[in-house]
Formats: sequence, C-alpha cells, structure tokens
Amino acid sequence: MARNDRSGHGAIRCAVYTRKSTEEGLEQAFNSLDAQREACVAYIASQKHEGWTLVDEHYDDGGFSGGSMARPALQDLLKAVAAGEVDVIVVYKVDRLTRSLADFAKIVEILDKQGASFVSVTQSFNTTSSMGRLTLNVLLSFAQFEREVTGERIRDKIAASKAKGMWMGGPVPCGYRVEDRKLVIVEEDAELVRMIFRRYLGLGSVTLLAAELEANSIRTPFRMSSKGNSQGGAVFSRGILYHMLRNVLYVGEVAHKGASYKGQHEPIIERALFDAAGQLLDGNAHERRMGTSVEHPALLTGLLFTEDYRRLTPTHSNKKGLRYHYYATMAKAETVAQSVSKSKPRAVRIPAGEIEGLVIAQLKADLQHVANEAGNEFDPSIQIDRARVQQHIARVVVSYGAVEITFNASGTAPARTVTIPAQLIRSGKGKTLSIAPDQAHAQANPDPSLIKLIVKAHLAREALEASGGVPLSDIASNLGYSRDYTLTLLRIACLAPDISAAILAGKQPATLNRTRLARISSLPIEWQSQRQMFGFG
Repeated sequence: MARNDRSGHGAIRCAVYTRKSTEEGLEQAFNSLDAQREACVAYIASQKHEGWTLVDEHYDDGGFSGGSMARPALQDLLKAVAAGEVDVIVVYKVDRLTRSLADFAKIVEILDKQGASFVSVTQSFNTTSSMGRLTLNVLLSFAQFEREVTGERIRDKIAASKAKGMWMGGPVPCGYRVEDRKLVIVEEDAELVRMIFRRYLGLGSVTLLAAELEANSIRTPFRMSSKGNSQGGAVFSRGILYHMLRNVLYVGEVAHKGASYKGQHEPIIERALFDAAGQLLDGNAHERRMGTSVEHPALLTGLLFTEDYRRLTPTHSNKKGLRYHYYATMAKAETVAQSVSKSKPRAVRIPAGEIEGLVIAQLKADLQHVANEAGNEFDPSIQIDRARVQQHIARVVVSYGAVEITFNASGTAPARTVTIPAQLIRSGKGKTLSIAPDQAHAQANPDPSLIKLIVKAHLAREALEASGGVPLSDIASNLGYSRDYTLTLLRIACLAPDISAAILAGKQPATLNRTRLARISSLPIEWQSQRQMFGFG
C-alpha cells in the first residue's frame, strides 16, 4: 500500500507510468505499454473507495532503459509530482520505474518532499516502514544486479567470440553478406572496395576520393536486410570512407578493444595495400594537426577571405580542456558594402581542420596533375606545410555556395581558380559556421522507413481534422496506435512543408532518420527553427 497523507481528505491523484526497454512491437495496436497501463488503471479503479482517481496525462517511455533517468516521460512525471499535481505513481513492477538504486534514492527524495508515494500493482510492500523500505531496496538491488550481470555476461561472450575470430553482428561491411551468421564475400562489391583503396592511394585524399565517387555516381551497394528492408544506395561520405579504410575486417581480422584477432572470414584487401592506406591516413592527419597547432602558424594565414573580402584570421577556443581552432572574421571589420548600407555583416567562423583539409586535398590533386603532365611520379605522402601552401596558392575565398581556390602561376601553367561546391551551414546560436557538402547538388537518397513515418503522420492529422471533437484516445484506437504514438505522429505532421517534401524526395540530411524524428519530444513552432534543428541550413 502506498503512503499518502491525503487519505480521507479528498481525491488522491494517481498517475500511471509505463516503460519498455526496446521499441520492438510498439507499433502494434495493443503493445506492452498498453498492457502495463491496463493493469495499473484496473488497480486504481479497485481503490476508488479510498478516493483514488486517475489523471488524464499519459507517462509512457517506449524504447528507454531503466538504468538511467534520462527518460522524457519520467522527467515529465517527476515535474508533475514536484508541482503537486500527482499524489501517487502507479507502476506494473518496480523495475519499470528504475533499475538503479542510486536513481531510486533520487526518486524517493522527490516523492518524500511532496508527501507522495508510488505503488507496484504486482508487488506488495509498504514504504512507510523501515522493513518495507528494506524490502524495496532488496528488490531493486536484485534488479540492478540482474542488469549488471547480464551486461557483463554479454560483454564477456562478445570478447571471447571475437578472440576466436567470430563476427558478432552490427552493420555488414561493404563487400560482404551474412550467411549462417558468418561474413561471406560478395565478389562484385568486394571489387568496389578494392577500387576504393587503390583510388585513395592514387588521390591521396579522402575528400577527393568522395568527390570522385560522387561524380561517377558510385553509391553503396543495395542489399536486403533480414527484416525485408532495402538498404544501400547512399553516398560514400568522408565518414564512411574513413571507416572503410581503417576497418581491419577487410584484411580478415576482427577488432576488439584495441586488439585484432584472425577472423573466420576471408579477406578482401591485401595487408600491404591496407597498411599503405593506413600510413597515408596517419600522414594526412598529422598534416591537419600541424596546420592548426599553437606551435606552428596556421596554414591559411593571410590567404583566407569571405566573398565580401573580409579576411578570416586564425583563432581558437577552449572547452573542457580541449582547444578548438577556427578561422574567423574580426569583430570590428567593416566593408564598403557595410558603410553604404549601415548594416553589420554576419560574423563567419569556420573550423580550421575542415577548410585546411579541403585546401590540402585540392593542392595535392593539383601537384599530382602537374607531375603527371611532366611525366614525373607523384608521392602522395608529400608533406603540405605553410611554406608550400604560400608558394602555390594566392587566396582562398569562402562563400555560401562554394570555396574558390586561386593558384599562382607555375612554370608554363597560368594562374587559375578552382571552384569546389560547398555550403556553409549555421550551427549553435547562429554564430558558428562549418563547411558541409552542398545539399543542392546531392542526389536523392530516399529512406523508406522515414517516408512511411511522414505518411503515417499526415494520415493521423487528417483523422484528427475529420474527427469532429472525438477524444484523442478514440482516434488513436481507430488508427490502431497508442495515444502517445499518435501524439508523436501529430507532432511530426507539424513539420515545415519543405522539410516533409525533402524527406519524400530523399534530400534529407544524413543525420535525420526515423529513430531521431520519432523521438523528438518537443518540436519548435517556427519552421526556420525546425530547419536548423534537423540540419537543413
């Protein structure tokens, strides 16, 4: 029985809290959350003679672990308790509320402060007595112990299996397919992987490699998942390429916590080719660090400008013991256009590694072209220092649509300008800008699960508009969804029209997927704020 001092002095307001660790099955018309809630509602009804009443608000956390308090519905519920809006929390089992003793102590502290309590409908104990609290602590200790032991057992099994060279799941690397839980080479895709390694050594730059693959419309191979969903067709981004070039699975090994073991699958890449790619990656990383370190001048000092001829100078910021390097416009800079219009130009700040990496890649490509024209062999591991940049490059102009690199005349080659499509994307509070691929030139990459979610959202909104004032719970029931899932769909239906259109056309940012969109608990009303939230620039 729950402790509550309001017994006999009016209604006792009860809130039902439900939780499920995974999202599996939540799309069903009657899922685990509904079953928990039904049992709790029935228990509250059985206590009607004590003055217990059910509050209308639903507190459901689908897809959240009980090992953390970072759960949207739980946080909303605790706020309601703190505000004096809830007297009793009703759960199906104690471990639905938490699986951590430390978190339980925090929750009890909030409840005690407000004179509130909670009830588990399947476990009988009284938290007003020391014996009752001991019983509850024992139950939670076993729940936490079970969670930790399960985690340890899984980690030990993974470690032992990988030491034997077994592939333990996860995204299937390009060039392989899964057969009887083992990686098997797909020769057509494997040849693509070999070509990527060879072209990286030839170009000497992941940025140039990504651009070449994009220009030739080479995408990740299509394949069907175990659930029947189509995967693939994505652009080979720099992140994907970096991961491929470092992935020891391609040389027939399995990595685990810094160690590599001989795998049970066949290699795609020869060890010499893999090691050469790794050495080039390490060399390029060293160059980027040298270009932005405190002990060495920034590579582009005096060369970098905005499209309105404002100079970008090196600067840095310190956060949590780490130093981040940028090129930024000076605060007091004033252009001719500004003096005429009296309007202050927008400040520009660009991560140094991004712009320097782009310039280094283009300079290496230019040097390779010159060497090939002269019949000489080009060394892709050549070091690009500030002196070499100053020798070959006259200026770099960053605009909102491109980066223009102007090369000095060299020998018989005249001065020339190379334009690289790019887009400056606002981040943070609108003061920091970073370089990202130009989405206007990106090819469509439709996400079927994301499109399905958008369609569901608009169908839910149509059902609401045609309901004529019918309660939301009835609308949800007619759609075959839970009330909370229907609320999520209605939030998604409020997306800016151009965002929905971009998703349907497959033009959404790579970071926007179904899981992220479905878990948004609060969506800005302003469409521009939505665009910034999801990375539409």
